[in-house]
Amino acid sequence: MRSIIRISSQVLLFIVLAWLMSLLVAWLHIPIPGSILGMLLVFTLLQLRILPRRYVEDGAGWLIATMLLFFIPPAVGIISYRQLLASSGVQIALVIALGTVVVMVCSGLVAQRIAARKERSTS
Repeated sequence: MRSIIRISSQVLLFIVLAWLMSLLVAWLHIPIPGSILGMLLVFTLLQLRILPRRYVEDGAGWLIATMLLFFIPPAVGIISYRQLLASSGVQIALVIALGTVVVMVCSGLVAQRIAARKERSTS
């Protein structure tokens, strides 16, 4: 029961931060989604050690574990765009595949740099 409350409160923290950042974006007319600004804020607070990792770790883990569920509604919604898929499906698939490759390469390079930095600091 205690972990459910902890996870729920951490997820609520993420929701509130995303909402507040969306309000800030609307107020300042910034061309960046509020959720992205919220992630940058959380990242900055974690890096500066203002926000301890334990305050967001369980909620973030739960969100990552259930992330697939968030993609089901958009995937089902694609069905209503059959004509678009028929005319531009190949181009859309190529963009998705290229985007996936770029993300995988960037993630691999970042992971290698982090591993090399950790290895240097422990040596």
